Amino acid sequence: MEDYARIRHAFHVEGKPIREIARELGCSRYTVRKAIVTAQPPGYRLTAARPAPALGSWKARIDALLVESATMPRKQRFTAHRIYDLIRGEGYAGGESTVRAYVGQRRPNPARPPERFVPLVFDPGEAAEADWGEAEVELAGELVIVQYFAVRLCYSRRIFVRAYPTQKQESFLDAHVGAFAFFGGVPRAIIYDNLKTAVRVVLTGRSRVEQQKFTVFRSHYLFEGRYCTPGQGHEKGGIEGGIGFVRRNFFTPRLRAASFDDLNQQLLTLCEADDQRTVDGQPEPIRRMWEEERACLLPLPDREHPCCVTTSAVVTPYSQITFETNRYSVPADTLARVLMIRAFAFKIEALDPGTQRVVATHPRCYGRNQDICLPLHYLPLLEQRPGAFEHARPIRQWQAHWPAVYDTLKDRLVEAFPEGRGIREFVRVLSLHRDHPAGQVAQAVDEALAHGCVHFDGVSLCLRQLQRPEAPPADLDLSAQPALTHLAELGRQPVNLAQYDRLRLEAGV
Repeated sequence: MEDYARIRHAFHVEGKPIREIARELGCSRYTVRKAIVTAQPPGYRLTAARPAPALGSWKARIDALLVESATMPRKQRFTAHRIYDLIRGEGYAGGESTVRAYVGQRRPNPARPPERFVPLVFDPGEAAEADWGEAEVELAGELVIVQYFAVRLCYSRRIFVRAYPTQKQESFLDAHVGAFAFFGGVPRAIIYDNLKTAVRVVLTGRSRVEQQKFTVFRSHYLFEGRYCTPGQGHEKGGIEGGIGFVRRNFFTPRLRAASFDDLNQQLLTLCEADDQRTVDGQPEPIRRMWEEERACLLPLPDREHPCCVTTSAVVTPYSQITFETNRYSVPADTLARVLMIRAFAFKIEALDPGTQRVVATHPRCYGRNQDICLPLHYLPLLEQRPGAFEHARPIRQWQAHWPAVYDTLKDRLVEAFPEGRGIREFVRVLSLHRDHPAGQVAQAVDEALAHGCVHFDGVSLCLRQLQRPEAPPADLDLSAQPALTHLAELGRQPVNLAQYDRLRLEAGV
């Protein structure tokens, strides 16, 4: 700045030529010309990239993550911060700013107009925010788009996440129940968009006509529902950002799970691990803030609200009921002609409307026109009609997975008891699965075959012995009674079969 000031004074005030000024100050004429034009020297420009020894060996790994990110859904791609977290876990010891700078060079982001928001403050237990998001996961070996519901406490920032196949109302309510259990209480109000599962009609201002089932649910847990102005999602900005945070940090890289139960257990573990994070602007980690907030939450009710859709269905001649185009089997000996259906997020229950007894339970199918059959439901009918056994679809589906000893037992029974009796006996053996674990039944069949008692009673006896093994009686200790020591050999002497022949001859047989 001082050199620029002298140059400009010499030229503009003293009237010296450029050549003379450059000679006097010992600088180039190019520098003099730049100073004449502007009083502010230009900033330093980096002509060559600075060396980054800590990052050098990690550039290939970052490039690979960026290539992988390009194949993922747009909202689930890696951020620079997420890439930093991943490589730090793999041993990277450099700074995050270096990673951000490199990612910015490799993947420039277009400028977007900034949004402006009003900072909000909530009291402990006052409110939570909730919303849906979607992410891609590998479920049972297949890439699947799942819907995840997130609930975030506004004071402590504790977040709960659970994944579902769809955003149906039973999933919506079930996620709330899981969140309340995770938080250890119920917030006094929950802020939503105008979700169809909660809102039936949007009226003027903040007024809404809620879905009746959701109103009953709120009444059970005693919280208030608040709804954003249509199209103004920033009114619940905490969960709007939370949905993206979950997608980038919980679902990236893609989660791999065998089932939804496995996936939700992984998500629960990630939610608990997130408790150690300190949110910007918060004085303490999330867990400490939540422990303070938990005392201000509404208490949980004595029982959970049933999060299901209830309807009825006619039992077909094939012992099935239909729900959402899918056919679910019920026991063939069910007397009721119409059953009540309770559809939960992950299971279907069929109840006798008279006794309210559950007669059948199935995993819920989200496909269309599928048959979901439980072979045990058809055993009473097959015992009456053994001729249909070989062609029964539920049995064929079961047969593809049951132990090989079952086929051996069936063949032996059919050989020993023809004319359908052998199949009836085998069906009675299969019916043991109603009350006993499959592994124990298979082991009992194996032992019955080994002992040669190839019938239902023999398998039942082996099964009882497996479940309640009888310990052999202890030997009688007569060492303290010398006069009775001769009794110790009772029961151990060899059997003399000739005595039976003598008895037979004496009786004249």
